[in-house]
Amino acid sequence: MDAAQALGAALGVKVEFVPTHWADLTRDLAAGAFDIAMGGVSVTLERQKTAFFSTPYLRDGKTPIARCADKDKFADLAAIDRPEVTVIVNPGGTNEKFDRAHLTAARIEVSGDNLSIFDKLANGEADLMITDATEPLYQQKLHPGVLCAIHPDAPFDFSEKAYLLPRDVALKAFVDQWLHVSEATGALAALKAKWLQ
Repeated sequence: MDAAQALGAALGVKVEFVPTHWADLTRDLAAGAFDIAMGGVSVTLERQKTAFFSTPYLRDGKTPIARCADKDKFADLAAIDRPEVTVIVNPGGTNEKFDRAHLTAARIEVSGDNLSIFDKLANGEADLMITDATEPLYQQKLHPGVLCAIHPDAPFDFSEKAYLLPRDVALKAFVDQWLHVSEATGALAALKAKWLQ
């Protein structure tokens, strides 16, 4: 949200936040429900078919988050992919695609409410979630001593985060330049430090 407000200020526009779901993201963008999707959007070739991505601003990949007491149990996919393990996931995005592609024995529980997933983890309603490394880092900050990111610096795969844009060349050029300036001035690093460290 801080990055959105900073981009809005640079553009000279008022920011309005519009909810969507991962499964509806590209369709909502194409329908004009919003002008840009920011925050945790993974660069995928499928999304690239109908939209533009800004210059990537972050590299990460899928990594687990679990209760701190259990974090040593889930160091690799073999330890996770067991019938007695419940993996919770949000529907329709890259997290669910990753789980379905890599887990055949573990129980995958789809939670329709992204916001309650980490409370469910903390309460023991699921064993872990596999998501992009930035999310476990943020959630362990919100749940200190309860939830722990598991090897966020060595994710299972490679991913980049970028902003999802309509096929508007001028807007993409502006956003890319704004990201470049934000990186060069340290503004982007300050936001990462605020939310992820």
